[in-house]
Amino acid sequence: MEIRRAGDEDWPAIWPIWHEVVAAGETYTWDPETGEAAARALWMPPPPAETWVAVDGQTIVGTAVLKPNQAALGAHIANGSFMVPATSGGRGIGRRLAEQVIARAGASGYRGMQFNAVVSTNEPAVALWKSLGFAIVGTIPGGFRHARLGYVDLHIMYRELP
Repeated sequence: MEIRRAGDEDWPAIWPIWHEVVAAGETYTWDPETGEAAARALWMPPPPAETWVAVDGQTIVGTAVLKPNQAALGAHIANGSFMVPATSGGRGIGRRLAEQVIARAGASGYRGMQFNAVVSTNEPAVALWKSLGFAIVGTIPGGFRHARLGYVDLHIMYRELP
């Protein structure tokens, strides 16, 4: 599996992943009915943001975005978002993407990485982030309206970068 920067030509393969994950209403706060143009603007923002893909053979099997968590005086903290389709889950793709993006964030001069909205019921993601050195630094009770479970907690997770 190759982890590489995404280009505009990758969007047609990223969009079905993005749509599947967001439309499920279980892990991201974005509107499940977000259209393709709006999704592309969210997932492939201009620099300094970077979009990444995991490629198995000729197939994109996961994607990630690295960007500043805030503008200006908060831009030294990175933010990352990661998506792997259900058909590719359990293969370590999310971990490989995360390791690459975390390394890239550190090499780019970010001092830390923050995830603003990790859904508490997304246990594989919470476990992955903890295994990669992230800690839950805050929890918003009922902060996410889960499509199946109703209101569940949102975690804010953080780790320092070398």
